[in-house]
Amino acid sequence: MAHILSCSGLCKRVPTAEGWLSILSEIYLQVEAGESLAIGGVSGAGKSTLLGLLAGLDTPSAGEIYLAGEPLHAMDEEQRAALRARCVGFVFQTFQLLPGLSAVENVMLPLELAGANAPRRRAAEFLERVGLSARLRHYPKQLSGGEQQRVAIARAFASEPQVLFADEPTGNLDAQSGARVAELLFELNREAGATLLLVSHDETLAARCNRRLRLHAGSIAP
Repeated sequence: MAHILSCSGLCKRVPTAEGWLSILSEIYLQVEAGESLAIGGVSGAGKSTLLGLLAGLDTPSAGEIYLAGEPLHAMDEEQRAALRARCVGFVFQTFQLLPGLSAVENVMLPLELAGANAPRRRAAEFLERVGLSARLRHYPKQLSGGEQQRVAIARAFASEPQVLFADEPTGNLDAQSGARVAELLFELNREAGATLLLVSHDETLAARCNRRLRLHAGSIAP
């Protein structure tokens, strides 16, 4: 199988009053197309930072990242944004829905930006698949946390991403809502055949992935 995502010598440092702080150091990773990978570790280990770098949301201090065969590390922000629009989906712990848009409009937005055909119909179809066909015109503040996360999942999958990044997707949900969201996440991912990179403290959720790795102090633990 081909590598859909890989990095080598990946480092991330940030300036502080006392000097430079190393968040990630010498990360080497290869992810196969269609694989699901859970990234674990204690708070502050660098999990979300690694996810952001691999998704092109941030730039590394050193090292190389290839996403769908493209040199992410060598791109400017405009080029990274274009690559994300073509092949990446996101599900965040904080949902990241736009409060002034309804559920169907939140799902439609990236489809419209990508020039997809019939974005409203496609958005409505995915909201129906996550059980929200009766909530299309509701705004985020009118939805529960679990419902908001289901809207975010519909938005992520509607664009048919090659790679889906999920950062603590059940972290803000109660156990029942979290279980429902997790089931939807893996169900849609199986159907889509997308590659899934998941950051989570939830051991049950992480155990459903094909492979797991743990970060410790900014490095992959042996």
